[in-house]
Amino acid sequence: MTLLNELPIGATARVTGYRDRSDPCRRRLLSMGLTPGAIVTVTRRAPLGDPVELTLRGTALCLRREEARIVTVEQLSSVPA
Repeated sequence: MTLLNELPIGATARVTGYRDRSDPCRRRLLSMGLTPGAIVTVTRRAPLGDPVELTLRGTALCLRREEARIVTVEQLSSVPA
């Protein structure tokens, strides 16, 4: 199980679910489009690693490290060479 906050810049992954189904921010992340099956690409990170910017369904989305930590993903591609 890989977590969204562990992906390197440039990696693409498919959302598989949520690690903590009782987390209060889960509902907000689902409403923003981070639903199971969604494809995300990590585009950049802040210098200290928080927040992380993702591309999701043609739009940019920034998440805090704590929010990205509950999203489980299946990595599809690694960092381009």
